[in-house]
Amino acid sequence: MGEDVRKMMHRHLGKVVAGAAVAATATAVLIGVTLPGSASGKEGSGGGPQGSAAEQGQAARQLPGVVEDAPEQAHTGTGRDPLTDDEMKRAQTLTGGGGFRLSSEDVKGAKGPELLSTDLAELSPDEVGAADAPRRADVTYYDYKDDTYVTKTVDLGNGKVTATDTQHGVQPPPNRDEVMEAAKLLMADKLGEGLKKDFKDATGKALTRPDQLTVTGFVYRAGEGNPGPASVGDCGAHRCVRLFTRVLNGPWIDTRQMVIDLSARKVAKLG
Repeated sequence: MGEDVRKMMHRHLGKVVAGAAVAATATAVLIGVTLPGSASGKEGSGGGPQGSAAEQGQAARQLPGVVEDAPEQAHTGTGRDPLTDDEMKRAQTLTGGGGFRLSSEDVKGAKGPELLSTDLAELSPDEVGAADAPRRADVTYYDYKDDTYVTKTVDLGNGKVTATDTQHGVQPPPNRDEVMEAAKLLMADKLGEGLKKDFKDATGKALTRPDQLTVTGFVYRAGEGNPGPASVGDCGAHRCVRLFTRVLNGPWIDTRQMVIDLSARKVAKLG
């Protein structure tokens, strides 16, 4: 009886030991799967606890961020991509020269029209979706010689002007040169004395240049807003603007009642 009990105990203990061994082996396999490679006892290159000091120091160092330059703009766009700088310059050269330049005037009275905008031209209905649709540019000008708004369309592929449209009485928003010239005319006129006085009160300095101001310009047409003197009656046919002005990085100065006729180079005050 005692011998039988001892045999049963030995078999039971053997099973327990075997089960523990299996469990330990499974745990070791699990650890081997989930821990970094260096946990196997071999040195790795991942900068972990088992890595060399040099490797850990190298991993700890962070390289500074690098800001890359913008890619160089292509000389010629494709499809309906916006015009490149080179394409805009080429379009302006092709449309603003020759006899047009000699017969026109800009806002300062110099030879050549006042450039307003350069945009990718729309395609005709039969060109939409075509794989080889032409790239054309619409270049708009204001000719102060005869107060005309001129749109010239140029084919950028062959360099030919394909259309010219001239209109009277069309007044798109003024460009920066026109706004600065309007401010200069206002400063030189007796009606600009209030502007100069307010600037002196705000800064303690004399207003002598338009770039001492932040100026925004809006087209004015006769009959808009308050009635004005007869001198603004041509506005609409003439190129006229009103200005919103402020001291550079400073307070606003109210000049909204002033109308500057850039065509006649005169200043008027609304009633």
